[in-house]
Amino acid sequence: MATLLIIDDDTSVRETLHDVFNPPHECHTADRAEQALEFLELETYDVVLTDISMPGIGGFAILKHITERHPETPVIVISGQADVERDDMLALGAFEFFAKPFQLDEVEAAVQTAIAHREQLKATPAIPHSGAY
Repeated sequence: MATLLIIDDDTSVRETLHDVFNPPHECHTADRAEQALEFLELETYDVVLTDISMPGIGGFAILKHITERHPETPVIVISGQADVERDDMLALGAFEFFAKPFQLDEVEAAVQTAIAHREQLKATPAIPHSGAY
């Protein structure tokens, strides 16, 4: 079972994603980025799904925060903004990007891939640095 954080100010999107992924996963939800940042200080997530356009600091700040402080956590970005491009989001560190309206089966597949990626990172032992070259 993975732990997911779903961040979206749109209640219907947030609840739909929660219903799709819980169960089999543990899902936490936030309706704004500020609340999500509080959760990220308390919990380590296997995958984060976030909207970009939200009141307050928004999803770009969440993406930046996670890529800097939790680089092993895949972030799947969902946006209804017409001017947001997939390649731009991936370049900023997103694991995957979906435009609204999105296909649930595609998001489900991306979450499963992200969970597998995260599990692989956890299973890969860190190579100790000996100091010699």
